[in-house]
Amino acid sequence: MFFLQACGYKKQIDSNYYCKQLKFNCIQNNRVILFKTSKGNFEVKLFGKDNPVTVSNFIENIDNNIYENQKFYKIINFSQLKFVHSGVNPENKFSIEQKLILNKISPSIPLEIKFKEEIKPRYNYQIKNPNETKNLVHTFESGSIAMVKSGKNMSSSTEFFFVTSKIPELDGRYSIFGKINKGLDVLKKINKEDFIKVVEIIN
Repeated sequence: MFFLQACGYKKQIDSNYYCKQLKFNCIQNNRVILFKTSKGNFEVKLFGKDNPVTVSNFIENIDNNIYENQKFYKIINFSQLKFVHSGVNPENKFSIEQKLILNKISPSIPLEIKFKEEIKPRYNYQIKNPNETKNLVHTFESGSIAMVKSGKNMSSSTEFFFVTSKIPELDGRYSIFGKINKGLDVLKKINKEDFIKVVEIIN
């Protein structure tokens, strides 16, 4: 390895590398999914072209049915903004079958953000300079979905949250990997008693 590094060889860390490490198919195109909840349904466009690792991980979770009957376990309300958290919370109780599935899932995935002038996403990179956020492809807007953080430069592989309006203070600090394109009014009505019935892949 030292010889290879001395010769200028550097292992390419990109989406294919992480997909291989995490052992799932790398999705590199946008997808559409449907959340069926106790409050109603809403549709989400996933940014597979810009966030392939995060989207691939999420699709894998959907295929494993880990979001079926999961509660919206944390709702944070501000005057003009609402955070809606869901996914597999480590504090939740699971069946033996669910635990076996979760044991196969990495506890975290790399933070993944995309800049407008760059072909590939950046991994394990968190924006510190606010001026950099103007170059981001995706920022927090009404209906954005992002993965919960797990450590400084990592994301949870199972927990996610939605926001109901712009929140530039968080831009570049979380992996934003999709946005609601139909049914935003349903998200705004969700409270802590609500739950996800199932998440389905439309295309």
